[in-house]
Amino acid sequence: MTSTQQRAELQRQIWQIANEVRGSVDGWDFKQYVLGTLFYRFISENFSSYIEGGDENVHYAELDDNVITAEIKDDAIKTKGYFIYPSQLFANVTENAHNNPNLNTDLAAIFSAIESSANGYPSEPDIKGLFADFDTTSNRLGNTVVDKNTRLAAVLKGVAGLGFGKFQDNQIDLFGDAYEFLISNYAANAGKSGGEFFTPQSVSKLIAQLAMHKQDKVNKIYDPACGSGSLLLQAKKHFDAHIIEDGFWGQEINHTTYNLARMNMFLHNINYDKFNMALGNTLLAPHFGDDKPFDAIVSNPPYSVKWIGKDDPTLINDERFAPAGVLAPKSKADFAFVLHALSYLSSKGRAAIVCFPGIFYRGGAEQKIRKYLVDNNYIETIISLAPNLFFGTSIAVNILVLSKHKTDTRTQFIDASGLFKKETNNNVLTDDDDVKSPGHIQQIMAMFDNKDDVDYLSQSIEHDAIAKNDYNLSVSAYVEAEDTREVIDITQLNSELKITVTKIDQLRNEIDAIVAEIEGAKA
Repeated sequence: MTSTQQRAELQRQIWQIANEVRGSVDGWDFKQYVLGTLFYRFISENFSSYIEGGDENVHYAELDDNVITAEIKDDAIKTKGYFIYPSQLFANVTENAHNNPNLNTDLAAIFSAIESSANGYPSEPDIKGLFADFDTTSNRLGNTVVDKNTRLAAVLKGVAGLGFGKFQDNQIDLFGDAYEFLISNYAANAGKSGGEFFTPQSVSKLIAQLAMHKQDKVNKIYDPACGSGSLLLQAKKHFDAHIIEDGFWGQEINHTTYNLARMNMFLHNINYDKFNMALGNTLLAPHFGDDKPFDAIVSNPPYSVKWIGKDDPTLINDERFAPAGVLAPKSKADFAFVLHALSYLSSKGRAAIVCFPGIFYRGGAEQKIRKYLVDNNYIETIISLAPNLFFGTSIAVNILVLSKHKTDTRTQFIDASGLFKKETNNNVLTDDDDVKSPGHIQQIMAMFDNKDDVDYLSQSIEHDAIAKNDYNLSVSAYVEAEDTREVIDITQLNSELKITVTKIDQLRNEIDAIVAEIEGAKA
């Protein structure tokens, strides 16, 4: 089955599950049950595979719980980070789900047992609370136990019906594709912005490649507003895992999304000792200050979110913000995230950050921060993207690429607003490695790599020119838009008009002569 077929089948299956469940569960909340069940199935299969160790004669799901010794359990938790008994496996629970009158409470107990299996082990903070949003006893599933169990069984059976073989071997990103499908169908109706939780895969690919460009290896990759972890995981997907030496790091303020990010790590076979996810406010309570610098930083922070800013006088002395000499406006924290990323960036690395366009031309504190970034030669490239690439917003965003190892003082501006493909309700960036017909991502990366000036697409501007332009960093200020209007040659047009007028006069004279001849004949 091809990736396109798998994706279509996944969407069909999810929609089928939705039709059975959505009568009671709000569409946006429903995603928690689908994604949570996907995660439950994956870790069950992954754990069974680990225990069986490739021995075709061992079938972990068929074993009795009593044969599991303390030594086996201890060793498994140290390696995998958690433990699942045979009776707790997704396949065994799903097999009798429709006939289990205690399904909802059994699931709650299993999820609690999986989480608590890590207590006292190094993996405890990575496992704790993973299933917190998969509330099997919630009245959203129904008012009676029977209703709850009926809907839970439908979700379990639906996910069990995804016949893609082993999760890690399928052609698509099951979790990411399921999440993207759910967001595209429910985010608008739920009044929530998909961009708050998820960066579309085509944009994630571009950002990951920008941050990792020409780095043979990085110590670790970091996202200070990681959402569900999609940006971090694109780096893993695009590059061999071994070049990201110390793993994946991220911080997220939303508890539900933080749980999804941790699930996402496990779903992509990133073990607990290779990722470090933190819950909290990145701007006011940043984690990982002792773990910086990072060789690669990717981020799609919330656009123009409010923060305390200058109302907290201690922030101007924060090592992240102090060098700029000014704080981002209270009503627009965008540059606070940029300065945070810059502070955590290594001298050899790059940060690729999705930004709201307004921060590149507005005055006040934002202009002063732009001046600091340009004068210190930290901005490598600013890329304007096409509109309507993100769920929940049609804004044409920019990507800001920061670097501390530039070899010249020029800043590159790329206008990629015309590079997109229309798909359903959103635009996408194509990803095609064909040399004769490269995809949009390949075209942008080629311009980013060679830094050549290309009319209407890319220009590299010297520091002094930007300074004279009041540190305006809008791409449109430096890359001239192509005039696609028809060019009219006025001289030629006038000549043609003269000929036309002469012909008209000649025709009128001929008509007048004919009329006079007719009237003379009548007389």
